[in-house]
Amino acid sequence: MFRRKLTALDYHNPSGFNCKDETEFRNFIVWLEDQKIRHYKIEDRGNLRNIHSSDWPKFFEKYLRDVNCPFKIQDRQEAIDWLLGLAVRLEYGDNAEKYKDLAPDNKKNTDNAAKNAEPLINLDVNNPDFKAGVMALANLLQIQRHDDYLVMLKAIRILVQERLTQDAVAKANQTKEIHSGLFEGYGGFQGQLFLGGLLTDTRNPSLWCQGLPVALDKHILGFDTGDAVLNEAAQILRLLHIEELRELQTKINEAIVAVQAIIADPKTDHRLGKVGR
Repeated sequence: MFRRKLTALDYHNPSGFNCKDETEFRNFIVWLEDQKIRHYKIEDRGNLRNIHSSDWPKFFEKYLRDVNCPFKIQDRQEAIDWLLGLAVRLEYGDNAEKYKDLAPDNKKNTDNAAKNAEPLINLDVNNPDFKAGVMALANLLQIQRHDDYLVMLKAIRILVQERLTQDAVAKANQTKEIHSGLFEGYGGFQGQLFLGGLLTDTRNPSLWCQGLPVALDKHILGFDTGDAVLNEAAQILRLLHIEELRELQTKINEAIVAVQAIIADPKTDHRLGKVGR
């Protein structure tokens, strides 16, 4: 329980200190007074240093009173902790200039974590090689261009972390279900084959998932918003909606089959002249 304070005071054995060992305890008190607290003058420390004296507990009790310790000699652990706290305060007072600029370990860890969380912070965004590399990655991954190359690089990082890690790929392979079917009567989809998959880019929708790409210009939206971008977005939403409907229909069909397996299997007993269970 005293390890941190003992370490701060450069005690020779902070982890192995045993306050219940009488000899070790007395030697520790002598060390603490001689090296850290120094409440007595050197010539007045003789009684405290005489650790083999039978009167040493009385000298220690007097020492606690002299340093205004609120604990008695019977409260050994509390008294030790209080004396250690006093020693740390005095040590800091003697070396205030040395310690005032030191940051606590938790602050250092916080700063390091912040630096690790933003690995892009020290990049030179004006470097031509940096710009060329970011642009090449953005084109490869079909990420929309941005005037700020750092923003594009952050988008690339997010995509790689969320979609292209081994865990993400393994999870996608486990949970992905590819549905196929013919859609008829849905605004120009007559006789068209579509394999399920999330459409995230109209130019190459199969980049992010396994599925057949769909050419939007071959399908009729059924209405016109007056904006080509909005029309394309509406077509994508319609495709996704149809995919959801197909998945819902598949589940309904599975439910119907399961119910029919239970109720549409009559057992005939000619001896009873009855049909059914």
